[in-house]
Amino acid sequence: MVEVKLENIVKTFGETVALKGIDLHIKHGELFTLLGPSGCGKSTTLRIIAGLDFPDKGRIFFDDQEVTYLSSSERGAVLVFQNYALWPHMTVYDNIAYGLKIKKLPKDEIEKKVRWALQLVKLEGFEDRYPTQLSGGQQQRVAIARAIVVEPKLLLLDEPLSNLDAKLRLEMRSEIRRIQRELGITVLYVTHDQEEAMAISDRIAVMNVGTVEQVGTPREIYEKPKTEFVASFMGKTNVIPAKVVEREGDKVTVEFEHFRLEGVTYTDKSDKVVIVIRPERISLKPIENAVKLEGKVDLIEYYGFFIEVVGMFGETRIIARTISDKDVMSLKPQGPVTFYINKDDILVLPKQL
Repeated sequence: MVEVKLENIVKTFGETVALKGIDLHIKHGELFTLLGPSGCGKSTTLRIIAGLDFPDKGRIFFDDQEVTYLSSSERGAVLVFQNYALWPHMTVYDNIAYGLKIKKLPKDEIEKKVRWALQLVKLEGFEDRYPTQLSGGQQQRVAIARAIVVEPKLLLLDEPLSNLDAKLRLEMRSEIRRIQRELGITVLYVTHDQEEAMAISDRIAVMNVGTVEQVGTPREIYEKPKTEFVASFMGKTNVIPAKVVEREGDKVTVEFEHFRLEGVTYTDKSDKVVIVIRPERISLKPIENAVKLEGKVDLIEYYGFFIEVVGMFGETRIIARTISDKDVMSLKPQGPVTFYINKDDILVLPKQL
């Protein structure tokens, strides 16, 4: 278990600035996720923390020790690669034992630790098989067992579930969370999958073009995004370009097309804004403290455990989500629809260039 701090980390590749001054604080025993689209710098950050790359500028600390230019083995961090990187000619047992043999531990101690790791990842009885005889999920478990058996201070997981099918991804993300909790170790997890990050993380850093846009708990990131990018990246949402037309303290009136939303909280000085409303926060029946939008139905889409109603308000499409069939029984494509939105569920953020 270790606390990790990054201070003003800059990394360039040729003329490309991959990281533009990253500051992060990962707490003891935390499962911390770097989330973002391809090319945002999350894997570069991971490799720098692992000691596989070094920054051009900035410092890295594990607890109170600076490790900026120490090798991976010197800083006690272990990385599980996206493709698992198992030795195909070695059995499961030998793959897991490899790091312990490098350390020249006694044979009986190696066996004890390997048995413990196999039990932890629920692969007892598979020790004599080869990687080619295992499913993708089982190979992933072997890669995790090989990493944890050496008792690292920090476990690094780079897109660990991307090669698995949907059902296995759900199973393995639960297993990773269980293993992390049982061991109490610090885990840094990299993914581009928002749902995966939300389900597994204690905290998330959302990255975009070499910067950290926001750090917070999954609930904070989803419900209180601080930037337009974070709002739009974290699942389906309504992001509506608008402008501020009136101000009164920290309350504003914002306008898009001929629609006005009054009394919405907004503390920034910019007048070019976006209105952010999660689809599940829009009601199809009257509620208290609500603004009302009247438009027409464009689409009604059934997803099994919820129904989405796409409404047109002028030229602006807004999506509402409900779990009740009763809410949509009277609606018809091109027919009238009214959306009710609690003012507290409307976010107004500065428009990003």
